Amino acid sequence: MSDRITSMAADGVVTVTMDDPERDNPLRREEYRAMHDAFRAAREGDARCVVLRGAGDAFSSGFDIEGLDPGHLEAPLPERVAAIRANEQALAREILTHPLPTVALVDGPAIGDAAGFALACDIRLASERARIGLSHVRLGLGLDCGLSYTLPRRVGWGTAVDLATTGRIVDGATAAELGLVTRTVPDDAFDERADELVADIAAGPPVALRSIKEALLHGAEADLDAALRDEAFRQAVALDTADHARAVAALGSDERPEFEGR
Repeated sequence: MSDRITSMAADGVVTVTMDDPERDNPLRREEYRAMHDAFRAAREGDARCVVLRGAGDAFSSGFDIEGLDPGHLEAPLPERVAAIRANEQALAREILTHPLPTVALVDGPAIGDAAGFALACDIRLASERARIGLSHVRLGLGLDCGLSYTLPRRVGWGTAVDLATTGRIVDGATAAELGLVTRTVPDDAFDERADELVADIAAGPPVALRSIKEALLHGAEADLDAALRDEAFRQAVALDTADHARAVAALGSDERPEFEGR
């Protein structure tokens, strides 16, 4: 793993951190591969939620232009395509298809590729001081990191074209209005709200959490009949779990049951 990416597991949560705060957590393909490995590893074990965040005062300033390998630019077109598929797109796909709920905690700037990876996450919590921008066009580049897929689905066609073709940077409040983030909270409450959100997800029943996430993934791309068949099967499985029985037994109680994933 890159020494600029850390991954920690605690209390059912795997936290993947872009960790170069003195430079606002820039990214290179080494970091893409490390993040991919961290998200992939979280599929195993007893994790219930995966969090992506940046260290210090930024989510991430995006791709590290200073760290660009000149050889990459000189490679034949098929090799450049293969490298994009194997690195930034592989990470975006891993996040988008992850069986666990994924949360991006966007505090400070999230620029370019970093914004793409945030948009790949299911839930995006932002601070008011967040600054989100799709800077690719300003570098003479097209979209990357799955943004051609995620951006119109998050914000709608017109807004997607607006943001992608201008490269404008929006603050946290505007990002919530546009749908770039799920919600925005005051700067001084960001850490507390982030902890509450993640803890609330991680306290849920593991079988149900995976079932819900996978059903939503399937339903988003399936026709109605296929989505309903899949939903019925998953619900029938969940009805037979001990966690369901535990939740029913706790109804009317002030205490939340402790789920065991079976």
